Amino acid sequence: MGGGATRLYRTLTQTLSSTRSPLCRPDPVDLLRQCQEALRDRPARFHRKLICLSDGDSTSSSPIRVMQWNILAQALGEGLDSFVQCPLEALSWSRRKYLILEEILTYRPHILCLQEVDHYYDTFQPVLAGLGYSSHFCPKPWSPCLDVEGNNGPDGCALFFDQSRFELLDSVNIRLSAIRIPTNQVAVVTTLRCRTTGRCLCVAVTHLKARSGWEWLRSAQGSDLLRHLQNLVQKHSSGPAGEPNTDIPLLICGDFNAVPTEEVYRRFATSPLGLDSAYKKLSQDGLTEPEYTTWKIRPTGECCSTLDYIWYSQDTLRVDAVLDMPTEEEIGPNRLPSFSYPSDHLSLVCDFSFKEKD
Repeated sequence: MGGGATRLYRTLTQTLSSTRSPLCRPDPVDLLRQCQEALRDRPARFHRKLICLSDGDSTSSSPIRVMQWNILAQALGEGLDSFVQCPLEALSWSRRKYLILEEILTYRPHILCLQEVDHYYDTFQPVLAGLGYSSHFCPKPWSPCLDVEGNNGPDGCALFFDQSRFELLDSVNIRLSAIRIPTNQVAVVTTLRCRTTGRCLCVAVTHLKARSGWEWLRSAQGSDLLRHLQNLVQKHSSGPAGEPNTDIPLLICGDFNAVPTEEVYRRFATSPLGLDSAYKKLSQDGLTEPEYTTWKIRPTGECCSTLDYIWYSQDTLRVDAVLDMPTEEEIGPNRLPSFSYPSDHLSLVCDFSFKEKD
């Protein structure tokens, strides 16, 4: 990766040492340019377009950009996940960290929700803090990363927000339960106040149990998260006790490990919290999820599925734009991850705005 990587490493080192001084913050545009320079020998990036959905009269002048992404834990990518068509060099952290940062810097979300984060403390927290983000991290109690030799600690969920756009009101880490029994899956739930509008927003990031055969557990975990969210929204709202309150909009981002026909998806779609899935907006009928959010090849075969979602309060939030998906041709025959893309999951990016109150 040559001199570009050396210069970028120097910039990142300076970023890590200057996170407490806003006067020394790096320019994100320059940091993105240096990422691209360090990665100049890789194949072309996916050409994804932001599809605007609102007409000109209703488009917000200051939308809230949200990114949801399972970035693939480094220990799992090099160890347990067995991506048989992906060259080992493409899975190295020295390459992947720049690809991940490039993706984040390209779209520059105000709210960033990540799963499978096992380089929070040494990479993402300090680098993104240097760019003005505050964050919260919740590791899995029994992370499979810990079973991999040379691991960097447990993976978990991380939620970042742009401090110039939002003020922190509250944040809690939740260990999800099933039938009142704690499980290995977690969520971070953060309540924010928008500095532009003064309105509040409750954001959650989660990663539900993987693999087939565990549909019942994902459903139970989803129900537990919905219960927590209803209680948290109620705490920050003025509605009558015991009634679902939708005054505070919700954004729930996650790798649900569930296709749209699963029970946990139906629970979110029919929740009294009034949720809808933003990426359905890409379909012609507005009712259908994308064909895939993850596409990989393992020893057991090829997996092309929709597992990742951004749920939002449809009565109080409007979807203004959605980032489209790369084509099968762009992804390539060896699927994901690859030299072009650092994860087996695609990032989801949406622009939201608050609906006017009645």
